[in-house]
Amino acid sequence: MLSLSTKLSLSQKLSPQQIQYQKLLQLNTLALEQRIKTELELNPVLEELAEEEMELEQLENEDSPDDKADEKETDNDEVEASNDDEFEVEDYMNEGDLDEAKLNRSGDDDDKTQPIAPQRTSLIDKLFDQLYLLELTEEEIILGELIVQSLNKDGYFKQDLAKLVEDLEIFDHINIPLEDAEKVLSQIQLLDPVGIAARNLQECLLIQLRNGSFDEYFTYLAEQVLDKHYKDFVNKRFDVIQKNLDLSRETLKTVLDLIHKLDPKPGEGSIVSDEANQITPDFLIEKIDNNYIVTLNDRSVPSVTISQTYLEMLNTNKRKRKISPRDKETHKFLREKFESAKWFIVSIQQRRQTLMKIMRAILEKQYEFFEIGPRALKPMIYKDIADEVMMDISTISRVVNGKYVQSPVGIHELKYFFSEGLSTDSGNEISNKHIKELIKEICDEENKKSPFSDDKIASMLKEKGIHIARRTVAKYREQLKIPVARLRKEL
Repeated sequence: MLSLSTKLSLSQKLSPQQIQYQKLLQLNTLALEQRIKTELELNPVLEELAEEEMELEQLENEDSPDDKADEKETDNDEVEASNDDEFEVEDYMNEGDLDEAKLNRSGDDDDKTQPIAPQRTSLIDKLFDQLYLLELTEEEIILGELIVQSLNKDGYFKQDLAKLVEDLEIFDHINIPLEDAEKVLSQIQLLDPVGIAARNLQECLLIQLRNGSFDEYFTYLAEQVLDKHYKDFVNKRFDVIQKNLDLSRETLKTVLDLIHKLDPKPGEGSIVSDEANQITPDFLIEKIDNNYIVTLNDRSVPSVTISQTYLEMLNTNKRKRKISPRDKETHKFLREKFESAKWFIVSIQQRRQTLMKIMRAILEKQYEFFEIGPRALKPMIYKDIADEVMMDISTISRVVNGKYVQSPVGIHELKYFFSEGLSTDSGNEISNKHIKELIKEICDEENKKSPFSDDKIASMLKEKGIHIARRTVAKYREQLKIPVARLRKEL
C-alpha cells in the first residue's frame, strides 16, 4: 500500500568557490606556490605580477584610494552592442578585493632564506578533489582530510582509526562514532586509485579485487585465496591452496595471475613522506622592541592579477555592433575565465587573512611559550581559537594541519600548540606537553644504574602536584620514544 510522508532535514552544500577556498586553506606555502603556477597555466586571464609592478600598485593604492562603485554584470546568451558599457577589472572583484588581490604576498622585503619544505603531491590533491564530492558531513570531511594526510609513501593508512577519532574529539569536540569513521575510510578506499588508504596488503588487494572488472568466476576464487588462505598465499604454499580449493593447476595459475595484476602499492612514488624533507615555515615570528611580529613566509609565492590584454579583448568584443557566433563564443569563454580568475584571487587573499588571524590568536594565547619555551605551553583546544577569531572549528583544523611557524624558540608545527590540560594541586592548568617535558627531564637525570619505573615517575609527578596514573606515564613515555626502565639500565 502506497503512503505519503514528509521529512524535514538540514543539509549543507558548498559552492565551488567555498570548496576552492577550503582547499587553498589546506595548502602549505610551497604547495600554494605550485597551485598558483598551475592556475596561471590553465587560465590565460591570470598573469603574474612582476616585482616592480607590485611595488607600483602598492604605492598607487596608498596614494589614490579606489572610489569606483562595485559593478556587477550578468551573463546573457545574447551580447548586446554598447559603446559605453565596457568591462573593468572591478567588474570581477568585490569592493575592497582589488587593493590586496594583486598584492597577495607578505610586505616584508627582507630576504629570508629557508630550508626546502615538503610538497603536497598531485595524488594528495587528487584525493582531496574526490573527497569533497562525497556525500559527507562537515565533521566526516575533516576526518577524511586527516586520513588522506596520514597516508604513507605507498598509500597505506597505518594509523589507528579509533585513536584518530579520539584525537578529533579532544581537539575539535567532534563526535564521530567509530562505525561512521569506518564508513568514511571505506569510501576513501574506493577513490582513485582504488585500494588507497588500505590498512594492510590483504585489505588493499581485496578492495581492488572486489571493485574491479574481472571475470566473475576467477574473481570469486581469487577472493577466496586472499580472504581464507592469505597466509598460504604470502608463504607461497600453492599446493595447500590448490588442495583446499580443489583447483586444477591451470585454474590456480589463472587465479594467481589475476592477483598479481593488482597494485600492492597504490600510492608508490606519489606521496612524499614529510620526514624525507626539510621544513619551510609558513609563518615567521620575530621579536622586535619587545613586540612579537607575525609575517607569512610567502615571498616565493607568485603575485597574480587580471590580464589587461584579455580585459581589452573582452571590451573590444563587446563594443562590436555586429557580433558573430564565433565572437559570442569568445565572449562567453572570456567571461567564464574572468569569473574564475576573480574567485581564485579573492580566495588567495581570504586564505592569507585567515592564516594571519589564526596565527596571531595562537601567539596571543601562547605568549608565554614564545617568551619562556615548552614549559610555558598552556592547554588549548581548537575551539579556543575558533571562539577567539569567530570562525568554524573546521577552518582552524584546515589551517593548523601541515603548517609550521619559525620563532625565537624554534620551528614548530601549529598542531604542537594544541593539547589537553590537567589541573594541578595549585589549581593551575598545565598542558600534557608540559608533563611530557617533565617525564623526559626525569628520565634524562635518573641514575642509569637504577632507572625509575613508571610507578616511581608517577609518584615523583604527584609530589609536584600533578596527579596522573601509571598507565598515562607509560603512554607519554612511549610517545617520547623512551624505553621501559629495564632497557634504560646501564652497567
